[in-house]
This record gives sequence, C-alpha cells and structure tokens, in this order.
Amino acid sequence: MSTCLEGLKEAHGRPWPKELIALGPEESAQQMVLRRIQELSDSDQQDPFMLADLDMMASRHQAFCQALPQVSPFYAVKCNSSPWVLRVLAALGTGFDCASQVELEQVLGLGVPASHIRYAARHGVQLLTFDSEEELTKVAQHHPGARLLLRLRTQDSQSTFPLSTKFGASLEACGHLLTSARDLGLAVVGASFHVGSNCQTPQSFTQAIADCQCVFEMGRGAGHDMSCLDIGGGFPGTEDSGPKFEEMARVISAALAQDFPEERGVKVIAEPGRFYMESVCTAAVSIIAKKAVLEPGGWARMALGGEATLMYYLNDGHYGSFRLGHREPVPRPPLFPCTLYGPTCDASDRLFLEDVRLPELDVGDWLVFPSMGAYTSSMSCSFNGFLPATICYTMGPQLRCLGVGVEEELCCCVCSLRAVDKGLDTHPASHALSPGAFWRQSLNPESARLEDFKTLW
Repeated sequence: MSTCLEGLKEAHGRPWPKELIALGPEESAQQMVLRRIQELSDSDQQDPFMLADLDMMASRHQAFCQALPQVSPFYAVKCNSSPWVLRVLAALGTGFDCASQVELEQVLGLGVPASHIRYAARHGVQLLTFDSEEELTKVAQHHPGARLLLRLRTQDSQSTFPLSTKFGASLEACGHLLTSARDLGLAVVGASFHVGSNCQTPQSFTQAIADCQCVFEMGRGAGHDMSCLDIGGGFPGTEDSGPKFEEMARVISAALAQDFPEERGVKVIAEPGRFYMESVCTAAVSIIAKKAVLEPGGWARMALGGEATLMYYLNDGHYGSFRLGHREPVPRPPLFPCTLYGPTCDASDRLFLEDVRLPELDVGDWLVFPSMGAYTSSMSCSFNGFLPATICYTMGPQLRCLGVGVEEELCCCVCSLRAVDKGLDTHPASHALSPGAFWRQSLNPESARLEDFKTLW
C-alpha cells in the first residue's frame, strides 16, 4: 500500500508537490501513473500531472559513476530543478552546475557546500567559465579570486540542440585569452566545453578533449596552473537512444586516457542533465475537447473510405510540459490523422508541427508520455492562467533507506551513502511504459497491465 507524505513549500511562489509516494515492495512508479489517472477520472478532475521515479534517478547516477568513474558529475540544475530532485541528488553526492542566481539559491538552500557548486562569488562559489575578454574584465572587477575555466567552441552541428553558435572560444583565440587573464591577475585553472544537448556523435568528445589538451599546454605556457577539465553534458537521456551512453562513455574514457591520464592529477568534471532526468518523469494529460475537420467534399470522400482529421485539445501543451519537440509517433492501424493542441488561446500551442496518426479517442481519455524529465517542468509557464503540471514523486526500495534531508517527512532511516550506492540495482526494464500510450477510462488500474497501453510511437 502506498503512503503519502506531506511536502514543504517551494521557494519563488510555486507550491511544493503535495505528495512523496513511498512505493510498496511490489509496486512500480508506472502502476502509480495508472492509479493517479483513475483517481482523477473518478473525481471528474482533468489536471495534467507528471510522476517522477526517484529510484530511476538513483539508477542513472549509479550508471554514470560506473561508466565514468574518473569523472565527477555536476548536475545541470536548469534541466529539472524540482525540489525533490535536487534533494535526492545532493544526498547522492553530486555537485551542481548553476546558471543563475535563482538556481544557486535553490541549491544553497539544501545545504550543499559552495565547493560543490559552479556559479558566483558572493556565496563562496569559485569555479566559473569564460570565453571572451569582456567576461575577463567583469570577473576582474567583481570576482578577482575566481578559478576560471576557458570554454572552447566544439563541433556540435549534429547535436539536437547545438550550443557553439552562442558559447565558446575558438582554439585560435585561446592563447590571447589566456595571456589576457594573466595580465589581469586572474587564475585560469583549466578548460571546459559542451558538445550540445543530446549529442549524436561521440567522436565530438574526442576532438574536444584533444583541443582542451592544447589549451592546457597554452595555459601552462602563460603561467597558469591548469588542473581542471569540464567535459560538459550532451549525454543521451534514454536507453533506446542512439548512440548509447555506454558507447559514449567508452569514447570519453579512451580520450581521457590519451590526453589526460590519471597520473597527471587533473580533476575531470561533467554537467549531466538530460542523462539523469529524461527517463525519470512520465507525463499524463487528458483530452478536454475534440472535433473532426473535413475539407470541402469531405463527407463524400468519407463515404468512399476517406478519413477526417481529428483535433484533440489537451490540458497541457507547448506552454507547459511540451516546450521542446518530441519523437513522432509510429503508425499502428487503425489510425486517423490527428492534431494535438494545448489548452491556451495560442494557435501554435500544439505538441507536433505536423499531424500525427492515432486511434480515435474520446474526451476524458488520457495520453501518457514517458521520458519527460528533461527541460519540461523547468521551461513551463502559466500563460493564459493554465498552471504547470503537478509533479508527484515516488520513492522505492533503492532510496527507502536513504535520508535525503527533508526532516521527518520521509519517515525513513538514514544509512551510509556508500552502502546505498553499492546496493543499487539497475531499474527493472519490465517497469518501463511504452514510449507514448493512451489510457481508456474503462481500464482498472488495480489489474491493468502494460499490454493495456496502446503504443503511439
């Protein structure tokens, strides 16, 4: 039987999740999705929600540490800054990559040491990045004691979200920047790069790491003590992605062994975000309106076996959990061309740029989208007064005995982090939902099976 535990209040005006759900020995997070849908349907509620599987996040942390033991993870807070996510990651021992004052305050509020954070001077955070003379001038004025990493531009054109058009210095410019930093009395301690979010070419890491080795040589020549390498993020977020994380980790390990062998004593850090979070969250949205659209002569074509386009209006959309693009559905008959709209007045508030093919559904049916943990809740807003989806959190056996700093609310014992890390099992594949499914109200969540979900993509 699940136990609901009261949460706290989140800073900055948004409510904390009302529940942390402690799963029973035979329960899975996916079963809780079914149960929550049934509860909402029975009470005639249509609020969208997400369910975050905190055990999955612990498994992802373990997978990262096992595949790249020489790399210290600094979680990218911008990916998903939900309070329980940050609390559990802090307990697991990750560092944090903060991109703003708000993110910094969130992490400091958890009691995370400043040495485990990358951001700014006022709170004792020392490690910063730069890629221009203008930034060096600002650092010299406001944080002259900072330890700086020179960010390189990378070849990231094949990544889902390239970053090098906006960030990073060319290799040719690095020598001048290192000299300028020295002349300003600033300490450059290493180099950093980012191959773009959701990198599709592991070899991008190989070239970037080799370029960083060149920067280290330039830095030492300019009188800097080069001791830290930040390999950024870009790691895949799901098991079915290509390339696989394990392949990427092998490429990175080989490049580090070649250019930064352990005997050199260089500290290597990374900024995983999507890798930790994408597969953690499942989004559930309901259909709040529906209509069929026929072109001129459509009824005649329908009589001859043609089809109408169905338009479904959902209770979540582009301004909520679906800000970024998602995978297109794979056709499975019998299907109809469908447009999925969010709830706002914006005509561009739709989940896919083109129509998708789905079975005919009814108002009140639910759509379930796994792998929704990365850059979803952190990018949502309340346009038109539609609030972001509520997030529910589950804690299973892997985290049951781990105290995560939330006072008595967890009602669980505290044990050695090292013992917990060694005892983590891989997340059962049998618990994974199909990547995209719809829920019929006639299903009974107590007896529902994964086969009851119809695959959409």
